[in-house]
Order: sequence, then C-alpha cells, then structure tokens
Amino acid sequence: MTTHQRILHLREQVNYHRRRYYDMDDPEISDHEYDMLFHELLALEQANPQYHHPDSPAHTVGGGVAVGFDKHTHTTPLRSLQNAFDFDGLGAFMGKIGAEVDFCLEHKIDGLSVALTYRGGRLEVAATRGDGTVGENVTANIRTIRSLPARIPYDGYLEVRGEVYMPRAAFVRLNQEREEAGEALFANPRNAAAGSLRQLDSRVTAGRQLAILIFNIQGCDRRFSSHSQGLEFLAECGFPVSDYFVSADRDAIFRRIQAMGEGRSDLDFDIDGAVVKVDDLALREEIGEGTSWPKWAIAYKFPPERQETRLLDIAIQVGRTGVLTPNAVLQPVVIAGSTVSRATLHNMDIIRVRDIRIGDMVYVEKAGDIIPAVVGVNLALRPAGAEEYEMPAVCPSCGANVEVVDARVVCVSGRCPAQLLRNIQHFAAKGAMDIDGMGPAVVDAVVAANMVADVADLYALDAAALAELERFGEKKAAKLLAAVESSKSRGLARLLFGLGIKNIGAEAAKVLAATFGSIDGVMEATAEELLAIHDFGAVMATSVVDYFAREDNRRLIRRLREVGVVMTAERAESGDITAVFEGMTFVITGTLPTYKRSEAAALIEARGGKVSGSVSAKTDFLLAGEEAGSKLDKATALGVFVIDEAEFVRMMG
Repeated sequence: MTTHQRILHLREQVNYHRRRYYDMDDPEISDHEYDMLFHELLALEQANPQYHHPDSPAHTVGGGVAVGFDKHTHTTPLRSLQNAFDFDGLGAFMGKIGAEVDFCLEHKIDGLSVALTYRGGRLEVAATRGDGTVGENVTANIRTIRSLPARIPYDGYLEVRGEVYMPRAAFVRLNQEREEAGEALFANPRNAAAGSLRQLDSRVTAGRQLAILIFNIQGCDRRFSSHSQGLEFLAECGFPVSDYFVSADRDAIFRRIQAMGEGRSDLDFDIDGAVVKVDDLALREEIGEGTSWPKWAIAYKFPPERQETRLLDIAIQVGRTGVLTPNAVLQPVVIAGSTVSRATLHNMDIIRVRDIRIGDMVYVEKAGDIIPAVVGVNLALRPAGAEEYEMPAVCPSCGANVEVVDARVVCVSGRCPAQLLRNIQHFAAKGAMDIDGMGPAVVDAVVAANMVADVADLYALDAAALAELERFGEKKAAKLLAAVESSKSRGLARLLFGLGIKNIGAEAAKVLAATFGSIDGVMEATAEELLAIHDFGAVMATSVVDYFAREDNRRLIRRLREVGVVMTAERAESGDITAVFEGMTFVITGTLPTYKRSEAAALIEARGGKVSGSVSAKTDFLLAGEEAGSKLDKATALGVFVIDEAEFVRMMG
C-alpha cells in the first residue's frame, strides 16, 4: 500500500469511527485505538503536504447535528485539543511555551462537550459541540441536570463550556434496567450520557441522572487575567467546577497527572486523561491558535489499563432473540480498581480474528473503564495443544439446532427456556407492559414452577399457586396479580414493544401503533405499506412481516385478546385533535415556516393519517415548504395535491 493509499484508508476509517462515536453514540473500537488511527493519519498528512485535503478528518472536530434538533451556531468555536501520550511529548509541549510559565492542570472528563449561554442570570441556550461551529440546541434537556444552577448571581453575558457526564452509579443502574427490558446496553458512561442528552423527549433525559462539570469561560462581559481566576468566578456563581492545579513546576505537574491516573477509579465520573493549559490569558493570545486546536493547551491521554490473565473457558449466553454470545471466563484479575472474572468476546468473528483459544494468556481491558473485553493474546505463552474454539452446533439452553444469521449464531427454537425467561422479562419491563413486581427473580420462579410457558400465561396466574412460592405469600401474590391485570390497558404501542419483535424498539412500536391504530392493522400490513412509513427501513419492515407470518405468534395474539389485553392505539378525542386525516397519506418536504417536519408528522399521525418518506401514486398530500426539491417535481408529475403550511393548518381545523 502506497503512502497516499494509506492516507485515504485512514481517512475512511477515522470518519467511520467518528460517526459511530459522535453521531451514533455506539463506538466499535476503544478511544485509544481511535487515537492511534487519528494520529497516524495526522503524522502522514504533515509529512506529505502534497496529499492535503480540506475535508480530511484531521482538520475537523466532533460530529454533525442529529435529526430532530434545531441547529445552534456557536459564538466561539468549540475546538478540540492536541494530544500527548507520554511525558516526553507533554514536556516537549511545555518546553516550547517557555520556562517559569504557570500551567493549569484539570481532569479530562470523558463526556459530551456543551456550551451554555447565560443572560440576566438565567440560562438562555445550551448546545452540543457538534462539528465545533454548529451544534444541537439541547436547552430543554440541559435544564434537567440538577447540579446546574437555574439562576446565577451574575446578570451580564456569560458563555461557558462544560462536559456532561453520567455518574458511574447511574450508568450501572441504567444498564441493569436496559438489560431487564431486553434493550441494548450502553458500552460506557460517555455514550450513555450522549444518548441521554440527545433525546427528543426531555423527560427521558431527566430520568437519566446526568451531571455536568464546567471547565472554561467562552465569553463574558467581565474580564479575567488568568484561566484559574475564571474558574474561581464560576465556582462563586454556583457552577460545578472540576478540581484544578496551577504550577510552573513541570515535575510537580507530572506527579499530579500520575496521581490522577492512579486515583481515577475513585472518581464518580470517567476521565481519559488530563488537560494542561497556559494559565495566563494574555500569554494565550500571544501564543495564538492552530488550524485545528489552540497552541496553548494539550491533552495528556491515559493509556487504557490492561492486564494479562488466563482464559479458563468460554461460556455461551443465550439472549432474548436467541443470539448466542460468547463470554470469556477468566482467572480473576484486578483492572481499574475492580476484580474482573468475565469479559465479552462479542462474536465468533472476533474470536477468529484475534485467534483466542481456551487456556491462552489473554490481554483484558476495560472499554471506557467499565466494560471488560478481551483485546489480544500472548502467543508466547500459549499452552501446547490449545485448539481453535468453535461455537456450539446446538443451543446450550434447549438443545435445539442453531443457525448463522447475519454473522450471528442464533437458536431457532421458539420454546427455548433462556429465550422464554428474557422474553417474559422484556414483556413485563417498564417500557413495555410495566408489570410491577415481575422482576427477574419472580420470572425465574414462575417459569421454574411451570406456571408460565409464554407471556399470555401471565394473565392466567393463580393466586393460591403464587402464594405457595418461596418468599411469596397471599399479599405479595395479590399485589402481583393486580399489576398483571392493570397491564392489560397499556395500549398498542407498549404491547408491540413488549412482544419483542426483532429490530422494533419502543419508538418504532409507537410509530406502528400511530400508523395502523390496531393490532389487526399491523398484522395485515404489507412490506410496501410498512416501507411507506417515514424512516421505516426494509430491515424493520421485514421483521414485522416475518413475525406476524408465524402461526405461533398469531396464536399468542389471539390468546392475549381473549384475556382482555387492549390492542388498539390511544387516540385523543378532546380539543381540536380528531381523526380528520384518517386513511390519508402525507409526504413532508422542504423547510416549513413554523413547524419542524417531525412536529408536522406528529400532528398528522395524531389525527389518524400516515406519513411516508417518498412520493408515490398512493400519496394523498405533499406538504411542501421552501426548497422542496425533487419530491415536489414527482408529486406534480403524479397529480398529487400539494399544500403549504397555511393550508395544512386549515385542514386541521
């Protein structure tokens, strides 16, 4: 591979992993692995200026603006920092600045960067970093953070920058709740914080217990001589401010960084390094800014903590959807302050690529210092006769055959005990049918007692039989049965989510319920009708059609209907909201003068209509704003009625 080919390859890789990290909050590699890719790209581009390209990720920061959020242009750009990975690199940076210069040392918090603007002592706007110039307006969500002052004792203009994070205890609790609900787990607190802050419903954010630390003044009517003086002012205003240390002694700073690294597991938030900044603000102006980051600051990145231990076995966990996931059983080892005896191996492809075998001495890291993972093998210590691992040919829970589906090994039995337990837990979870008291221990008990073979059996539980179970009794049995009875009225959206249809999460279930109105409508929907729903992809459509094509699933629906489970969507009947758009299909395009497209879509669906992403002969109305584009041309050619926002409002009455 030539140098130019390597640069092009690295640009593609960095851009891909940047999107996974910033835009999708779902990274595939560790921060350290990403940093190594980025810095290889940066070094190659600096050594080969003939291959410079303005769109290279080496010259950009952050991610984009998610769909559903308003854009916010930052008054002062939110820039990234250059990195050092050892004290030699940090010392070289400090040496360039000069001797006898005070540096301010702070934690490098591993969270989501935001800018907050206050006027008249009140929060006016809050936005994510985005690409450094334009971010997402998340003001409503930021207001839910309890540690952030609602009012400050300074009435002038003040813009600050901070890092939103999820405390470790809140992260562990959130992942436990998601596991019980059958939802995908967050990889680390940073991604959990990002996913929580970028919620369109601020009530979801409020329940995630986010916190924030403020670390910089971006703009202010008041003037300061040093960065540390500004931090003192922020603390006086009531902002939560990270600990900081100011010194001109290079060795003292190195010692403090080393202590920060050793004590990072004692913090209630994640840090991935330390930030070293010139403290004198006048000197900062003299030093100036680079093209991608300030020349007066640098981030010292901690290496991920890695330990070596013996892989004793590989255990298979059967998930709610039947996927077999390999997990490493390890000789216990202490990593980042906690004892690790299990680690994820992700899937068979990872095992093959890393050539992981039972008995190997393996390297284990904690991704984001939370989730342990096997990242490599010490081949020099491989025991003689160690054989390549093969996934089981049958399900370890029920003995049924397994199949490879999209590179995943899946149990094909619909009666698998492991799947049954997780299916019932998912059905009873808060986001689904919300059966209070039906936690994992109770599910295990009723399944073990042969009281429940599928979710419909929950509605046939017997009070006397429940009271006989260990740690139950009449009162607890009566309370559980009351919760089961109450769950019948949760509505169609939560029922659809509770059924655990592959690739259909809570939001997709709401869309299905709003679009079709009843379980019968969803069951009889064709793939074409499902694909006509806005943002409903082919994978989701296929999952719905396949689920309801199975007779055992249709039988389950009949049984749930017979016991009185509500299978229709709630539809408001008061005020101006009526079913005026019943049976009509809309497409929305362009920029509307008042509504966001997501808001207009919600209004249509609340009134019985459907919203499609593409114009076809079945489209009844095209709601068009400015810069309508090709959809307007196609609607005109097909004779579809085109309306503007004013006509849309009139139609709603």
